[in-house]
Amino acid sequence: MDRPIVVVLPAAGVGSRMQADKPKQYLALLGKTLLEHTLDIMLTHTAISKIILVVSKDDPYIANLSLSPKIQLVEGGETRAESVLNGLNAICDKNAWVLVHDAARPCLQHTDIDKLLTIDDEQGAILAIPVTDTIKRSDNQQRIVMTEDRSQLWQAQTPQFFQVDRLKKALSTALQQGVQITDEASAMEYAGFRPHLVAGRSDNLKVTRPEDLALAEFYLTRNKL
Repeated sequence: MDRPIVVVLPAAGVGSRMQADKPKQYLALLGKTLLEHTLDIMLTHTAISKIILVVSKDDPYIANLSLSPKIQLVEGGETRAESVLNGLNAICDKNAWVLVHDAARPCLQHTDIDKLLTIDDEQGAILAIPVTDTIKRSDNQQRIVMTEDRSQLWQAQTPQFFQVDRLKKALSTALQQGVQITDEASAMEYAGFRPHLVAGRSDNLKVTRPEDLALAEFYLTRNKL
């Protein structure tokens, strides 16, 4: 499969749920920022040729980082979907495939990237983990309406892996039509594709709340042993 592999890393969010004095991607973790840990994963994978790092227009923190020549900075949009689309628009090679990854997932393993790279299907693929908890559906008053059948439910992760032009077209169409896009796969689903679910590791967590930072530190420390 001779195809360029490019990473788009949206890092323009403010991370309000972290209740911190700066966006969560710039919080310190084991002597580096969260973002630097995530970038290191991508920079050390031999199949990845380029990283598009999408940051907010007036980001005051990015200048403090020493960035590899493999990293290209792109200005983000008002939403994650718009930021990802801006990143895709910066990729010139129409034969490229893109790994879109959350900046706040610093514990990704190369082995999970490798699993995605084996997919050679226009449908694309995402990392995900089967749901193991009991899932309840509620009404507007937070009362239980029903218990969901979890046997076919998966929790989406990143990276999400698609051919660049297909994802670009799917995102553009969905945004133009006002569709709510929560991840790249949802745009592809709206376009009629059925992406593969590739079982990932449960320690590929997204740092969202303050308590997640300690858990990410534990996983990173353990993985370096």
